[in-house]
Amino acid sequence: MTTSHQPTTTAIDPALVAGNRRSLAGYAAQHFLWHCEAGVATITLNRPERKNPLTFDAYAELRDLFRALKYATDVHVVVLQGAGGNFCSGGDVHEIIGPLINLPAPELLMFTRMTGDLVNAMRGCPQPLIAAVDGVCAGAGAIIAMASDLRVGTARSKTAFLFNRVGLAGCDMGACAILPRLIGQGRASELLYTGRSLGGEEAERWGFFNRLVAPEALEATAASLAADLAAGPTFANGITKTMLHQEWAMTVDQAIEAEAQAQALCMLTQDFRRAYEAFVARSKPVFQGN
Repeated sequence: MTTSHQPTTTAIDPALVAGNRRSLAGYAAQHFLWHCEAGVATITLNRPERKNPLTFDAYAELRDLFRALKYATDVHVVVLQGAGGNFCSGGDVHEIIGPLINLPAPELLMFTRMTGDLVNAMRGCPQPLIAAVDGVCAGAGAIIAMASDLRVGTARSKTAFLFNRVGLAGCDMGACAILPRLIGQGRASELLYTGRSLGGEEAERWGFFNRLVAPEALEATAASLAADLAAGPTFANGITKTMLHQEWAMTVDQAIEAEAQAQALCMLTQDFRRAYEAFVARSKPVFQGN
């Protein structure tokens, strides 16, 4: 006698749902633009007159939003972009850098931990993040692009981890841990020691950008990539992101075992069943993220 796994429908306690599932498609952003359609959210840094610098408030809101995305049921991919032909020029010189000079150590540590928590929140949310990079991408802007899962850029873009240029160390917001994994230790060392700009074509050759497109095609290309991911098995995509992040700290043996457990979990999903049934029927699966 053979048995097969059958889906079960079990009522979920409303209190459990209330604490762990929420809608964010209609989120009302205060310090940047937010738009969400068909599971694809777009964050637009929107201070084009100053090349989209970040403020204390923008840092905190971005951190809190990415933390909340862990519980979102209606956001499956996030695109990050800047307005006016530039991505982000980093921390606002007048609203952040100036005030920092006069702060004592405890408040400075409060700030640097807040900025690091933004990267932690970006890496911790299950949605793939796509940075659409044009023009200036500097300082914290370069970090946000680095912390994204995929990066689409333009040839005219200039990415600079310029902390050295302002008298600071290159070890900011996880740069010394993440950047070498993207482009290699030697290349990351060059950028973090010198603070020089990385042009778009060089960034693609080095593996920082996944692809280059014309500036006029950047937004549409990022949106198309995001739509493709949102139409996929989004629960499984979240597992992939989690494992890509967690396996940095694992041995190969540990990673293989962790992936065995993660994949077994994905085999319990209805999306896995849908893919099999669509294959048998010679049709395209319609994934629903469960």
